[in-house]
Amino acid sequence: MAIVLFAFCSGSLAANWQSTVSKEPPGDFPGLRPLHATYRFGWSGLTAATGEVHFTKTFDDKFQLVGTGRTIGFVRALWKLDVNYRAVANAETLRPIETEQTENYRSKKVATHITFTNNGVTCARTTGGQGGSAETKTRQFSFPNLFELHSALLYLRSQPLGDRSVYRVVVYPATNAYLATITVVGREKISVRGGSYNALKVDLHLNRIGKHFELEPHRKFRRATIWVSDDADRILLRIEAQVFVGTVFAELQSMHFDSAGS
Repeated sequence: MAIVLFAFCSGSLAANWQSTVSKEPPGDFPGLRPLHATYRFGWSGLTAATGEVHFTKTFDDKFQLVGTGRTIGFVRALWKLDVNYRAVANAETLRPIETEQTENYRSKKVATHITFTNNGVTCARTTGGQGGSAETKTRQFSFPNLFELHSALLYLRSQPLGDRSVYRVVVYPATNAYLATITVVGREKISVRGGSYNALKVDLHLNRIGKHFELEPHRKFRRATIWVSDDADRILLRIEAQVFVGTVFAELQSMHFDSAGS
């Protein structure tokens, strides 16, 4: 009897959070223009890594984000990491198609390939030593209309984003699914290395989704504040995240739009 009650309660809780997921189609806010941007990453004002991103619209009506990143300075001497990232999304629906990410550490390499359908995702993750043998693990997660990071940003920036509005989306960034709750806190002025902007201030909370669709606390991530330019472009300006090691940040350093969309 106890098992039956537990199953019933678990199912009720799962159904409850699933019913709160945003169902709105992509909004009519203007799409993001093709661009190049550089970001710096670190903590307590210290820059630990840099990254570059290139966003384009391909000839077959897809949005593509290609990014590279690497640790720098004394941080690199302690923790060498080079990252290559590619994400592709449907330009009309803003749904993800696939992502690829390669992480090169000093002594190992991790390659992740994720493919999306309307009903779920398949993730293949290969880990091995530099120049040595490798092992691939594959996992699947069934849930309709998933996002990954790139497509989630495209979807959210397309919405009205009125003050105190709340959006909930399910994202699968690497090896697990998360319920992301995004709240528009308000508007304010912010200065980053890339310039001064009027910005939307957004609060982000994440809950890990377990194998039985139960919500669990994220073990390493507590919350984040995100600033997005409050203009026709809605560019990601800065992220401050509370994680298990303290406060880390990502900040726009420079940006330019592609004149010919290339």
